[in-house]
Formats: sequence, C-alpha cells, structure tokens
Amino acid sequence: MREFFVSLIALFLGLLVGAAVMLFGGYNPLEAYRALFWSVLTSPYQLGEMLRESTPLLLTGISVALAYRAGLFNIGAAGQMYLGGVAAAWVGIAWELPPVLHAGLAVTAAALAGALWGALAGYLKAWRGVHEVISTIMLNWTALYLGNGLIRAYLLDPNQRQRSRFVAASATLDSPTLASLFGQARLGYGFVLALLALVVYAVLLERHTLGFALRASGLSPGAARYAGIPPGRSIVLAMGLAGAFAGVAGATEVLGVFHYMGIAAALPNAGFDGIAVALLGGNTAPGILLAGLFFGLLNYGAGSMQFVAGVPLEAVRIVVAAVLLFVAVRYVFERWVGVRRSAE
Repeated sequence: MREFFVSLIALFLGLLVGAAVMLFGGYNPLEAYRALFWSVLTSPYQLGEMLRESTPLLLTGISVALAYRAGLFNIGAAGQMYLGGVAAAWVGIAWELPPVLHAGLAVTAAALAGALWGALAGYLKAWRGVHEVISTIMLNWTALYLGNGLIRAYLLDPNQRQRSRFVAASATLDSPTLASLFGQARLGYGFVLALLALVVYAVLLERHTLGFALRASGLSPGAARYAGIPPGRSIVLAMGLAGAFAGVAGATEVLGVFHYMGIAAALPNAGFDGIAVALLGGNTAPGILLAGLFFGLLNYGAGSMQFVAGVPLEAVRIVVAAVLLFVAVRYVFERWVGVRRSAE
C-alpha cells in the first residue's frame, strides 16, 4: 500500500510539473489535461488504441521489473524488443504454417531472440564482470544495426526499401472481436498476451521457487550463495527471462499492429519507457498494469493535447520524465537511508 501511495504522489507531482511547464509556455494545462483524459476515455476507438499503445509498455515494464527484482538493471529492453520483432517477422514471412501454430511460433521466436540477447548481457556480467548497464547499452546499438542488416538481407520488400515484406495472415495477432468491441481499433491478441505475461510474472516471482531464487540473489547475493543458489546462473537466467518478455513486446508490434518490420534509425521508445513503467509500478504486477496503462494514455493522448490545446508533444515527455524523476528520488532516498543504517 505504501508503494501505491508513493507512486500516486510521484504521478501527481509529475502532472504538476507538466502543468507548470505548459503555463510557462503559454498553454492552458487544464484544457490540455482535459483533452488528454476525456477524449481517450470516452471513445471506444481511442480507448482501444490506448490499450494497444500500452501493450508493449506492459511487456517491457515486466522485463525491467524482473531484472530489478533480481538485483539487475536492464537498460537493454529496447534492443531485445527490436530483435524480438525481427525474429517474429522472419517466422511470419519465411514460414508457412496453420494460423494458430504460425502465430505461436512467431511469438516464441521473438521470446527466444530477446532471451538470448538478454542472457548475453547476463553472461558478460556473471563471468566477465561487465556491468549490465554498460553491456546492455552497447548491445542495444548492436541489436539495432544487426536487425536492420537482417531485414535488408533476407526480409526486405523490393517495392518498399525501408521495411520488410508483410507477414502471412496466419501469423498475425489480429482479433476481429476485440477490434469490433473498440470501434475497429488496432487492438488484438497482443494485449491479451501482455495480460497473461503479467500473471506469469506475478506467479513466477511470488509463488515459484525460481522466483524466490532470483529475488534472493537480488536482495543479498552473499546470502543466496550461502543458501546454495549459484549467483552466476541467477544473473544469466534473470536477464534471459527479462529479454524474453521484451522480445514478445516486439512481436506484438510486428504481428498485431504493423504486420511488417521497418528499418529503424533508432530503437523503439517502448523499450526505454518500460523503465518508467517498472519504477512507477513498484516492480509489482498490479503496479505495472496501472503504470503501463497510464503511460499508454500519455503517449496516445499526446496527439489530442496537441490537436485540442496546441500543446507540443514534448510536453508529454516532460511529464514522463518528471514522474520518473520523482519516483527515482524515492529509490535514492531509500538507498541513502540504507547506507546510513549499515554504517550505524
């Protein structure tokens, strides 16, 4: 409950900072926030698109949170997500299978690609002593250029030189039922996958011995080693699982929204926004759900703020940054208190 109120206060302060910035820039914050919340939450289509926008955020939020609970900081969700998208596109384009099986294998390939990329950072940390923040940042750029090269070499659409061919219809995650419920929004089974991933995350971390081992390694590596939990294996496993969730995020975008993989100049923002989702959500499944939906609302509703109140899209990024800052202040304060208590 304390985590919830701390996150709520950080959220409120973030919105307050955003309002102050808008006032300073000559915009009406009340009109902007009204456009943000009212236009999205009162329209089935807009609500469906907001949920679609939240889908990769939920999965990358899980990715960051899982690593954090194991004592690691996964900056590499963006790269893992990008390679997951490439793997999903490859299976969706190059393979011919029945509908459900095809989509399932494409999602599995995305999870494996993300897991391998995350586990590589875990290996460098466990056996080479390379800090995961450094290695994941470097692996992010490697993933971007590796993915672009694979698309150009094997998947490129000859008529559209900046993207792959379309995936087969049997590999998509489209859901006509969900789309019709939300005014033909691009909401598909990817959102269902994200909700299932939250359940898996909660069960794994709170109810399973593997989750206990990962949490024990995160809380006290020395005590975990004394209890017979190999720290190196836990690090690789945690980063691999974190990468798998981020890889699935890439699959939901490719198979459920765009149906192709574009050659990108930068990594997907959802990979980095997952850090904010995990921190605001307190690294718990219910918290990640609420935080993912909120950031999905911010990202999607930014267009309404710009259209109705004339507020530039950058104002929303300021709100996100401010929320993240206030949440981070709490972690810094808790770490400072912990250091002082240890010293005493």
